[in-house]
Amino acid sequence: MHKAHVRMLRWARGLGDRLVVVLAHDAHNRKPNAVPGALRLSRLRRAAVADSARLGDKGGFAAVLRRVKPAVLALGYDQRLPDDETHAAVRELGIRVVSLPWGPGKEEHHACRCHPF
Repeated sequence: MHKAHVRMLRWARGLGDRLVVVLAHDAHNRKPNAVPGALRLSRLRRAAVADSARLGDKGGFAAVLRRVKPAVLALGYDQRLPDDETHAAVRELGIRVVSLPWGPGKEEHHACRCHPF
């Protein structure tokens, strides 16, 4: 986790009453040289930018949405909803989906993009 991640999370924190961060489960984190989930979670908690932090479900993200029932789902600038089941959960629950801006130190010059799901 680096400064730009912290800035994006602070931006996300301003979108609602609470910030619950769900990190990708190791089964879904396909990045080269991926950092294990437990270590990512530990780093996130130490940053103290979220009210709650957890690893996602091995079964997929839709289950997490149905359990947490957020009003807003903030995605990183390069993230998309991963599958049809997640799209369905967003529609069923009436979740507003926004993409957070990327631009370390430049948040005030960028706006979140809302997605019509």
